[in-house]
Amino acid sequence: MAQHDKPVVTRKGEEERNTGQSGGAVRVSGVSTQHTPATKIWFGKVFNEPGYRSLPHHHGEAETGGYVLTGSARIYFGENYSEYIDMAEGDFVFVPPFMPHVEVNMSTTEELIWLTTRTPENIVVNLPDIEDDVLVGYTRVAPSGAH
Repeated sequence: MAQHDKPVVTRKGEEERNTGQSGGAVRVSGVSTQHTPATKIWFGKVFNEPGYRSLPHHHGEAETGGYVLTGSARIYFGENYSEYIDMAEGDFVFVPPFMPHVEVNMSTTEELIWLTTRTPENIVVNLPDIEDDVLVGYTRVAPSGAH
């Protein structure tokens, strides 16, 4: 019997956390080259706390598929991130390779959880950050203790 001729399960709480990150979008992988025999796919969860957003970034050569498991999402893209699409629970999205974008949790009270898959791997190329006010309609959560 070959070494990898059976399913490989990543149990809840055992996801790989040493993966590409971009600010307020925290990624954990369930299937990746880091901890499974996978060689051509990355599949994981991305968490955005209430009011948090990713840094501007792209995913290099990777094609990205996303699914909004819970929450209210927005992806900003285009020149100076002036365009956007909104998504709700149950929506899927395809993000083309090399497309700069910002992933945002539009709720200031509820967590946003994405299920995300990429091929060949979780490539994350962070770009220079932008001011929040560039992102039309985005409101960041006030820091604890702020008045």
